[in-house]
Amino acid sequence: MVDKNKPTPDKPQERRGGWLSRFAPGVRKIVSRRDTPDNLWVKDPDSGEMLYRPDLETALWVTPSGRHMRINAPQRLGYTFDGSAYEPIDTPDVPEDPLKFSDGKPYRERLAQARKAAGRKDTMAIGYGHVGGTAAVVIVQDFSFMGGSLGMAAGEAFVKAAREAIARGVPLVCFTAAGGARMQEGALSLMQMARTTLAIQELKRAQLPYVVVLTDPTTGGVTASYAMLGDIHLAEPGALIGFAGPRVIETTIREKLPPGFQRAEYLQEKGMVDRVVSRADLPATLGTLLSILMGGIRRAA
Repeated sequence: MVDKNKPTPDKPQERRGGWLSRFAPGVRKIVSRRDTPDNLWVKDPDSGEMLYRPDLETALWVTPSGRHMRINAPQRLGYTFDGSAYEPIDTPDVPEDPLKFSDGKPYRERLAQARKAAGRKDTMAIGYGHVGGTAAVVIVQDFSFMGGSLGMAAGEAFVKAAREAIARGVPLVCFTAAGGARMQEGALSLMQMARTTLAIQELKRAQLPYVVVLTDPTTGGVTASYAMLGDIHLAEPGALIGFAGPRVIETTIREKLPPGFQRAEYLQEKGMVDRVVSRADLPATLGTLLSILMGGIRRAA
């Protein structure tokens, strides 16, 4: 006896859409996976709770538990400037892979992958606009681009931002986020610590404010240079700030570190950070500080 429901070469089994499409032919198109983004839900790294992405975006990527999640450079610039309006400033080009470095994969390939993923040339992004009504140049370090590592492109961008601020006669605000120097550029990356320090001295000679906002994480050579040379240092809640990481320190000294060691709140208590400010309050806080530092003379019309 032949089973009429059994699929045969002449009669393939109907699988497309299943029973639901037979009863409601248009439903499959409505609930297609193409209409449901894979990243619609984001896991809270603290509680493990699944958070609805649009709600998280509305909250500026701050979770209900208070975790300030890492954000990219365009988001940071948009959150900082009044009305999210600013003039992008191009970052300079630098020689690529001068050392012909490979750590199992050529540096050029790593750069190409990072650029494709981030949609930018390197870790730094610069914008000019108004923050709380005061004109300013803002430079942002994007941790999503190779861990925000400090290399020639980042150093050159910082120098460009400082000189742009001097040319326009406005303050410079720097949002830091880095895992350290970019090892693929060797000593050339370490030289950027000195170059950025000299750029800050140019700002000081021009009597223009330099304000730093430390975000998670700010470590390595960035902490040892332009991240700690501001006139005022703000930090986002919970940001990891230091030179070497806690695990490296504990392994070296063979002692347990105090609770919250190297976090923004701990550093504020010890005097290394002037104030810990939530992301939602940063634009207003920066606007007030910049207005005071500039004597209130460069306000938006």
